[in-house]
This record gives sequence, C-alpha cells and structure tokens, in this order.
Amino acid sequence: MAAGTSGEYDFDLFTIGAGSGGVRASRVAAAHGAKVAVAEEHRVGGTCVIRGCVPKKMLVYGAHFAEDLKDARNFGWSTENATFDWITLRDNVLKDVERIEGAYTNTLESHEVTIFKERAEITGPHEITLASGKVVTAKTILIATGARPRMPECQGAEHAISSNEAFHLDELPKKIIIAGGGYIANEFAGIFNEFGSEVHIVNRGDRLLRSYDEAVRDRLLQISTMKGIKFRFNTTFEYIKPCDEGGYFVKMSDCDEEKADLVLFAVGRIPNTEGLGLENAGVELGEGGEVKVDRFSKTNVDHIYAVGDVTDRVQLTPVAIREGQAFADSVFGEGDPVAVDHSCIPSAVFSHPPIAAVGLTEGEAKNQLGSVKVYLSDFRPMKNVLAGRNERSLIKMICDGDSGRIVGIHMIAPEAPEMMQAAAIAVKAGLTKEDFDATTAIHPTMAEELVLMR
Repeated sequence: MAAGTSGEYDFDLFTIGAGSGGVRASRVAAAHGAKVAVAEEHRVGGTCVIRGCVPKKMLVYGAHFAEDLKDARNFGWSTENATFDWITLRDNVLKDVERIEGAYTNTLESHEVTIFKERAEITGPHEITLASGKVVTAKTILIATGARPRMPECQGAEHAISSNEAFHLDELPKKIIIAGGGYIANEFAGIFNEFGSEVHIVNRGDRLLRSYDEAVRDRLLQISTMKGIKFRFNTTFEYIKPCDEGGYFVKMSDCDEEKADLVLFAVGRIPNTEGLGLENAGVELGEGGEVKVDRFSKTNVDHIYAVGDVTDRVQLTPVAIREGQAFADSVFGEGDPVAVDHSCIPSAVFSHPPIAAVGLTEGEAKNQLGSVKVYLSDFRPMKNVLAGRNERSLIKMICDGDSGRIVGIHMIAPEAPEMMQAAAIAVKAGLTKEDFDATTAIHPTMAEELVLMR
C-alpha cells in the first residue's frame, strides 16, 4: 500500500498498545510515510520494559552479587562487611525503567507518531473510540496489547501478587511461596533466594520448564535445591488467608496450613483481548482469547492485524519486535510481504545459573528425525573451582544422526544466554558438528566446550 493515501481516514495506521511490538510497528510504518497513532492505557514500553525482562534482568544482576561476594573471598577479596539494601536496588531499577520509557516515547514522537495515553476500543470496522470519548478512524488497525499474568481461582487469590507487583515491594519477604514451574517462577525464585528469602516453589504439575530439555531442567532442580529453594510438585492451592500479625496462612492440597509473608503467582499469561471491541469488527479469537492471525499477522478481517503476545504464538519480546517490523514493512513498505520465521528461536531462563536453548530437545529430535546423535559436556567452570563452589554446568548438543546437522543446543551455565546468542546463529544456519569441530577453541572459556565435544 502506498503510504499516506487514505485521506478518508484520520490515520493510515492506528496501533492499540505501545509495547515492544506496537512501538516497532508504529515507528517503522511512520518511517515508510504513514500517518500513525498509538493508544496506550498504561506506560509506553509495555511488559518487557516496564514490568518484565528489563527490570527482571536488573534484579538478576543485583542477586548475583550475593554469590559473587561469597566467591570473592577465595580470590583474595575481603567482603565480610558487605550489606544489601533492597530499597536502593528497587528504586534504581524503577528509575532506569523511567529512563527507558522516555526513550521509547521519544522514538515515537521523533517519527511524528501521535500518542494517546488512554484506553482505546474498536467501535466500528475502521473506527476507534478513546476513553476520553474522542473518535478517530484508521485505514489499518494493529492490535498489540500483549498479555497479563494469569491469576488462578482459589479462595483468597486476591491476596497474592503477580510478577507485576514484585518490582514494587516495600520490603523483602522472609518467606515467599511462588506458584508455577515456568521461567518467571524460577527466575523470581532465584532472585528472592539470593536476597535471603526462604523460597518455596509450588507447582500443580510434576516438572519445571516443560519446554526445555530434560537434562538442563534436572540440573537446575538439583542446583536450586542445593541453594536452599524448596520444591513441591503435584499440589494446588486451597486458600490464602491474611494473618492478623501480617503475612498469610496458606493451605495447599498436600500439606497442613503454613504461614508465608508473600505469595506470588507465576502460572502463565493471558492475551489482553477483553474490552477491545474486537467483536464489533468481527475479529476471530482462539480458545485462550488470543487473536488468530495468519503468517503475515493478519486477522480474518483484511485491515486488522495483531502482533506479539496477544497472538500467543511465541511470547518473547524479540519475536514481537520482528512481527511488528514485518507487519509495517509488508503493509506500508514498497517490497513484497514479509513473514516472520518462528522456527529455531533461541530463548533463555535467567535463573541461578541461567539456562539457554535453541532448536529441538533430545525427545523432540528423536520423534522428528529418528536417528540422532547427542554430545554432552558436563563440567565445573574454572571460576567455581577456585571459589570452592560445587556447581557443575552442562552443555548438550543434538545432531541429526544422518547429516550431522546440529538441530539443538541446550545449556545451563554462568552466562549461558550470552554464549547461546552466537551459537544460535550456527544452528539457524544449518551448520554441522564438523563445522563446530573445525573451529579453534578460545581457551580458557566455558564457550570452548561447544567446539570440543566428542
């Protein structure tokens, strides 16, 4: 579509939601010459910037110092008088979040994107009504409203917090119960444990991190248990009741009532599609409330698109950004339509230590390929040896048994996500085990294990 030709409409593009996907789509569409508006009822930046990956990683950095300060003693450093102040970290993190929010806002404004800081609802095929009552029209509408934490239905569930509130606590809990077995539950378990809280993870299933390879899942469970995190599987919440002297009485299906200072639910995320007026435009939703789209992010309505978590394809920030870019280039650019390839996407869990993965797990590879070869490196990082930390890392490589093509890499190790970003390029490009073997190692590093596995 040639940009700027929709004179009968107020805007060429109206984006609902200014998270990672919506901001990228809006900025790129505007750069192509489209007249663009964005509506955001909360804060520009969305989940990732405001209450997700960015502040979470800052807390992870802060938590790492607990181990680093202990380990430093064997490296000759005296750290006996080191103390930790949660409020200092909390406020510094929130301050940086404000800075990034400002940068996102400036990016939109510098591209002359109109920002409406209020809720928007679709009230006709091309019509959007804002919370203030203002009505605007747009030739193309993009839904980029993301997702929110799922809060289970149990008695007293309103007394629990989600990951959203974890960044704003006035004090650290002495004891916290975290419900869930996914990456958010394990990341916050690691963070609170390093800050000195007693941490219990409660999961209704029988395993952690279901989508990750069994070997790294088991290793995380082993290390987390060694660090003092307590796990309970196959159990559900019956009630949460406030206690007169503070904290909560918590009853679960497999044990007696116990007391905790805080309960955090991290049991999945729900697409934000309620109250958007999608039914007014005839947009089709899936069983989980997600917006159904084709490979070009188009809904069943020709001029309405959706990107990011609200589509529940792959709930990762870089994927939302790619989808936003592809949408803007396809609809407002001069070239052919662009579809995002959702295969072989690398991911990470910022646990202690972190996990990183790309491609197929061993089980998936056996199911899909039949013949597979698995290479494993199980080692104790040099820093851990000198620190006296009995914590082993694991790198696992899965190859097609016939061609030698690497179809999956899985690791749990310090800085695993940093190593994986480069390794993921090789897997995406279809390189073989021979290609890795032919690469000279950088010694001494953990990453050299990738090219030394036999």
